[in-house]
Amino acid sequence: MKYSEKGCVEEILKADAGQLQAEDSLYGGTPLHWSKTAEMCRLLLEHGCAVNYLSKTGESALHILTRRGRFGAAMVLLTHGANANLKGQHGNTALHLAMKMDHMELIKALIVFGADVEIHNDLGETPGLIAARTSKGPNRKILLDMLCSVGVQRCHPPSPGSPPPLLIKTKTPGIGFEDVMFAGAALSALSRGSSEVDGPREQNRKLDRLLCLDGGGIKGLVLIQMLIALEREAGRPTRELFDWVAGTSTGGILALAIVHGKSMEYLRCLYFRMKEQVFRGSRPYESAPLEDFLKKEFGENTKMADVRYPRVMVTSVLADRHPGELHIFRNYNPPSPHRDPPYKTTATFKPLTVPQGWEDEDVLVVGYTEEPARKQQLVWRAARSSGAAPTYFRPMGRFLDGGLLANNPTLDAMTEIHQYNKALKAEGRAQEIQRLGVVVSLGTGKPPQVVVNSVDVFRPSNPLEFAKSFVGAKELGKMLVDCCTDSDGCAVDRAGSWCEMIDTVYHRLSPQLSQEVMLDEVSDSVLVDMLWDTQMYLYEQRDTLQTLARQLKGHKK
Repeated sequence: MKYSEKGCVEEILKADAGQLQAEDSLYGGTPLHWSKTAEMCRLLLEHGCAVNYLSKTGESALHILTRRGRFGAAMVLLTHGANANLKGQHGNTALHLAMKMDHMELIKALIVFGADVEIHNDLGETPGLIAARTSKGPNRKILLDMLCSVGVQRCHPPSPGSPPPLLIKTKTPGIGFEDVMFAGAALSALSRGSSEVDGPREQNRKLDRLLCLDGGGIKGLVLIQMLIALEREAGRPTRELFDWVAGTSTGGILALAIVHGKSMEYLRCLYFRMKEQVFRGSRPYESAPLEDFLKKEFGENTKMADVRYPRVMVTSVLADRHPGELHIFRNYNPPSPHRDPPYKTTATFKPLTVPQGWEDEDVLVVGYTEEPARKQQLVWRAARSSGAAPTYFRPMGRFLDGGLLANNPTLDAMTEIHQYNKALKAEGRAQEIQRLGVVVSLGTGKPPQVVVNSVDVFRPSNPLEFAKSFVGAKELGKMLVDCCTDSDGCAVDRAGSWCEMIDTVYHRLSPQLSQEVMLDEVSDSVLVDMLWDTQMYLYEQRDTLQTLARQLKGHKK
């Protein structure tokens, strides 16, 4: 371990797996305490080495790696469940040690993975106090400003014999604008008569809550970070806060994970581990690693109908026809099984019924054929179909990434709920109708806006014009993709306006990122910076999160 000889370690583990828990005679550390590289840490953890084991000196492997400034190896531990708040020697957590080392990357990583910024060591020092005392040189101002941007407070240590100071969570005094709007929307909904989708008026009727998750590849980590903050504020898991969950691409995978009860902390670690398996080599990537990952997480035979609540919508695009069509995977009966096709066809498309092979999918195209039983719809295939991003992965049979038509699925989800309620009324089940009370739309981050020099594409007459035309074509292609998958522009305005018209509370959260992050980014440093931007944004939006948590809990079923 000391010399990072991977081959020797593998042979030793083959001969005696018990060596994983062997302790050295000097410090009482496991092999993980002696690991120096991300590769060696990953190898030991995959074989079952305990990630939070404390040595005789009271330190975990994370403490040692943090003190030595080994960011890559520390990230492997954090993404495999290392406890960032575990106390070691003198009551120091890894964050205390990172502050002493003035290591920016590790400080960011530990905080975004949940390290307590106000925890005290045995001397009563918080990480912020240590940073204020020990940080020197040009990094001092940067570090302190960075910590203040996410709410880290510098404080004085307690006097001898006094108990550690209690952390008091302050609430915004009085009633805010959003509270007034929410109360007004609720009163308006109760005071109106029955409409096409409202159903009969009842004073104690609960309103439905909708969560919409944008697409964005590995930037789904932004969604996870925001949901962790919302769960912490509400004191409940996401699954208990919403009645409908809609998602596209990475948002669709997360929507299914939420419905199936997976924790956000687990999903954050999973995404960091998954990127190494899925984004391997060059584009387009092999589909098998992604499919194996989905089968492992959701089960190879798990059906959409196995979990009925919350109701889930996962978007995809039918690409075996032109124009393509938006398709929604559901865990409930579709709202309008006999709607007219949106286009006049010049060909007969193969119906999507019971699967007969790899190319066939077990999902119905509503309105084209008889609906198969929902017990035949596989969860992992729905997730794979929604995440089949062109040029990144091959299509899933006839399905492409839902982001092509609904990268922000808010309007599509609201339309689906509207049609669902209309169908209930048509079937004489108006008493089952639930109005939308709260719509929460989460984005995967907004890239910085940059200057485009030219989108002019023309027939060149000389080499210089050829170069200009080539640049213009490249920029135009990128702009077309951006416009097609835009989720933060007009889609947000339209959804907000619709909610305002129907007296529904609408929240849109999407952080401004400091740099553009690609869908297949694998650099831990870039992803930690992205989550740091998210953490700063969440601190700025803390009042909104408090209001949102109250509103969601107010409509508990």
